[in-house]
Amino acid sequence: MGPLNGLLVADFSRILAGPYATMLLADLGAQVIKVEGPGGDDTRTWMPPTRDGVSTYYLGINRNKRSIALDLKDPGDLAAARELARRADVMIQNFRPGGLARFGLDYESVAAANPAIVYASISGFGSGAGADLPGYDLMIQAISGLMSLTGDPDGPAYRAGISVFDVMAGMHANIGILAALHHRGESGRGQHVEVNLLSSALSGLVNHSSGYVAGGTVPYRMGNAHPSLFPYEPLPTADGELIVIAGNGGQFRKLCQVLGLPDLPSDPRFGRNQDRTANRAELRPLLVERLTTRTKDEWFRDLIAAGVPCAPINTIDGGVALAEELGLDPVVTVGDVPGVRNPITFSGTPARYELPPPGLDEHGEEIRKWLRS
Repeated sequence: MGPLNGLLVADFSRILAGPYATMLLADLGAQVIKVEGPGGDDTRTWMPPTRDGVSTYYLGINRNKRSIALDLKDPGDLAAARELARRADVMIQNFRPGGLARFGLDYESVAAANPAIVYASISGFGSGAGADLPGYDLMIQAISGLMSLTGDPDGPAYRAGISVFDVMAGMHANIGILAALHHRGESGRGQHVEVNLLSSALSGLVNHSSGYVAGGTVPYRMGNAHPSLFPYEPLPTADGELIVIAGNGGQFRKLCQVLGLPDLPSDPRFGRNQDRTANRAELRPLLVERLTTRTKDEWFRDLIAAGVPCAPINTIDGGVALAEELGLDPVVTVGDVPGVRNPITFSGTPARYELPPPGLDEHGEEIRKWLRS
């Protein structure tokens, strides 16, 4: 049944951050009603790629939901939307701050009719001075500083390969929702949970944002290198690159043993992590000289066996294949639509996979009937 069985979520969100959050809640048992405008969620049109003519972007973040299409400018549809909000345990939306007030679907209006509501708002830049700024992930990657850290040192800045802060904000929203539900269980009162992408980004930049706010250091692009660890990057082998990591002194000693360089850990230039990091220009060629004598698969086998973290650089099909090989069962099929398994495992209340991503207004008739009852 899922640990969130019985929880009703009114999902007024679209694109990525909100729908990703509500899919995770739905996987865990929440009953999610996806409210779409007459034209549907924008991601329905974001293609290629497609599966049977449907955007795989949309399919990837909308399973286990029921869809109703409502035109909030229509009095009857607006009444249905308000009734759904009145009955819901959770409402989540990512309109621009204040955008739902004219429909009486802002937090204050909804809470007046449903004081127990946990109402989650996701925006780009918060509800204050940044309320009017559009909140696209690429903007946040640029403004937050992430792009300044991504790419070769002498090359242009790059975006991350996914909308990383949309995903992060969706997860932050869920943390806030679950915390507010716990508080409601203690107090009986709901509350407004607000998440914005810029704040999620600055939190998610972790060591880099801390390096600035606590250490006064503005980080810069280092390609695949790490500012505080070495080795922690791809290194060349005889037939391609292999990620090699020595996160502590023990791992470095094991690495040197496998490479046939047992004296390196006693070299004062390389004894401690801070020494290896400061002297990476001297250490890197010593490691590369040995690594280039064998293939990446040979080194991967031997280094992993010795307890040294390392990894090939796969494409996504390789990542899925490895997860399958490890018994993680990464793919679930709901209806006839394959998707990626919810990443959380529960010993007693497993995730559910019951409903494929809905067609636009697929459940509209039954939801309208229920709201009138």
